[in-house]
Amino acid sequence: MSQIPTYDLNDGTTIPAIGFGTYPLRDEDGIGSIAGAIEAGYRLVDTAVNYGNETEVGEAIRRSGVPRDEILVASKIPGRHHAYDDAIASVRESLGRLGLERTDLHLIHWPNPSQGKYVEAWRALVQLQKDGLVRSIGVSNFTEEHLTRIIDDTGVVPAVNQVELHPRFPQAHMREVHERLGIRTEAWSPMGKRRAPLDEDAVTMAAAAHDVSAGQVILRWHVQLGSLPIPKSADPSRQAENLDVFGFELTDDEMAAITGLAEDDGRLFGGDPDTHEEM
Repeated sequence: MSQIPTYDLNDGTTIPAIGFGTYPLRDEDGIGSIAGAIEAGYRLVDTAVNYGNETEVGEAIRRSGVPRDEILVASKIPGRHHAYDDAIASVRESLGRLGLERTDLHLIHWPNPSQGKYVEAWRALVQLQKDGLVRSIGVSNFTEEHLTRIIDDTGVVPAVNQVELHPRFPQAHMREVHERLGIRTEAWSPMGKRRAPLDEDAVTMAAAAHDVSAGQVILRWHVQLGSLPIPKSADPSRQAENLDVFGFELTDDEMAAITGLAEDDGRLFGGDPDTHEEM
């Protein structure tokens, strides 16, 4: 297994350049898939309260035989837990389900701006980090405005913002915002799910040129953007393939052609953080 490169985060810690998404892996099959991914070499495992599989993730880590301190576990606070005390309790409950003494990255799952409590949730994460229950803290699906509010309120900049990012929706503006603020961009649905551009010329030509799969091309595009992708697969051969994206490099023209697949609103399901809410 080749070593996965890491990024330095703004809090002095490091994070692997690719992670493993666990939604919607559950039950015994899910445990097996997650444990298999860890055994294949993934060292960042992404879950959430709303995925309903924190227990499975914890069990998979124990079964994998890989030492706990070699694995980064990320989870997320749901919208219904944004009030300060609820957010503290939410993280403690996640730790109980995971069977861990701390998470390595904890995010606010969605800002839910109409509820107006995401700043409270961020204050709670700042405190939990001080208390040692969470190593790194971040957010998910936050816009520039949401980021500005929590940074102005606490003086603490998120280590990570996990956003929808794929070739149909490359998030150029948010990547620039993150670069300016020192936040690592993390990508959910990095392939684009049912709209993955696996058959587009920009992708197939690069795959042929580098003798890799279309999926590997898309994940490599993320890596070269500085975006940390979190692909999910239950298939062992696909898990291994998705990790194997550090042995080739796309040309500037190939990168530009893939980014050129962007659509005006290429979101998968209208998940605009200003209006979409998940409790």
